[in-house]
Amino acid sequence: MSLPYLIMALVTLQRLTELFIAASNTRHLRALGAMEIGQAHYPVMVSLHAAWLAALWFSVGGQAVNLPLLGVFTLLQALRVWVLVTLGRRWTTRIIVLPSAPLVTGGPFRFLRHPNYCVVVGEIAVLPLVFGLTWLALVFTVLNAAMLWVRIGTEARALYGIDGEDRPVAPTA
Repeated sequence: MSLPYLIMALVTLQRLTELFIAASNTRHLRALGAMEIGQAHYPVMVSLHAAWLAALWFSVGGQAVNLPLLGVFTLLQALRVWVLVTLGRRWTTRIIVLPSAPLVTGGPFRFLRHPNYCVVVGEIAVLPLVFGLTWLALVFTVLNAAMLWVRIGTEARALYGIDGEDRPVAPTA
């Protein structure tokens, strides 16, 4: 197996593992009385990420691997793990609100309100660039920006209310 396909296999395995973790955490949170917000945009987000992976799989064959950018991508994975560990059972790919739970303020949340989204922005741009696929990085960065505009707005309303006042709920994505 060539290095580009090995990298893609590892990234795909990571994403599939995260989907299983997210599903388990979602069931756990719902059992505690949590509710989901933003269900309408969720299939669009999943489709966007699946299309990104598929486009990479179809495009990486024969491409050289930029090792410094692979290092940047690896650093992004470490940041992703930091977010997941910090949120623990509260991390999911959906926007799940657990009433009365305090906001998470530790780990990367000390520095950023949406660290996971920052990681995703980096990943969507950097991984295609690892293979010299600038066009793919550009297309999916623009599509992801539109998705995040909807997603972050929905999450902010769920967490802080339309009036901007803090609500005692937990960010889960």
